[in-house]
Amino acid sequence: MNRALIVIDVQESFRARTDTWATLADQGIPEPVNRLVRLARATGDRVIWVLHTEPGSGNVFDPEQGQVRLMPELDQPSADEPVLRKTSHNAFTTTPLQQLLTGAGVTELVVCGIRTEQCVETTARVASDLGYRVSFPVDGTTTNPVGGLSAEAVVERTVAVLRDRFARITTVAELEAEREAGLAAGPDGGPDTAAAAGPAEGNPAHLAPSPA
Repeated sequence: MNRALIVIDVQESFRARTDTWATLADQGIPEPVNRLVRLARATGDRVIWVLHTEPGSGNVFDPEQGQVRLMPELDQPSADEPVLRKTSHNAFTTTPLQQLLTGAGVTELVVCGIRTEQCVETTARVASDLGYRVSFPVDGTTTNPVGGLSAEAVVERTVAVLRDRFARITTVAELEAEREAGLAAGPDGGPDTAAAAGPAEGNPAHLAPSPA
């Protein structure tokens, strides 16, 4: 398949920071992420896991503190699923993510994780600029209140600015239904729903070259 699921920052660091964890909109975020992971595995999509790190910071994102690890409720990575560690908001700049995707012939991404408007949105924007078609299952993400906005308002803002420009906004259930319909149609029957959706407005039709 030419599709990959990118799971971003669903890590113990957030739970260890108890003040912000208490305000997280969906503390059960591993459940929808697991559904996306199982869906990707069932349909032969690649799964790539990303963890945020801040080495030397002494905070919960410092690997030395022991919290930079996937939440135990998650279906853990299989042997062929890379686990990348980033130091930027997006999952591309400080990791070999683009090289992995290009080598695997991936042209379409599904992005999920923590936090909706920060690392997940930023990754979606960069992916779109690099030429990937991006699906953003909004209930596969979660966040905290920001700058006087409720978590719900923050998510609404992200949906509004990404929709039809950087990503196709969808839900976990919609993706499950699409894949079920595709499997039921068989390899030679029915439309390719991902292709029919087309790239987000303004996306180049080809992948940008990997950075040197």
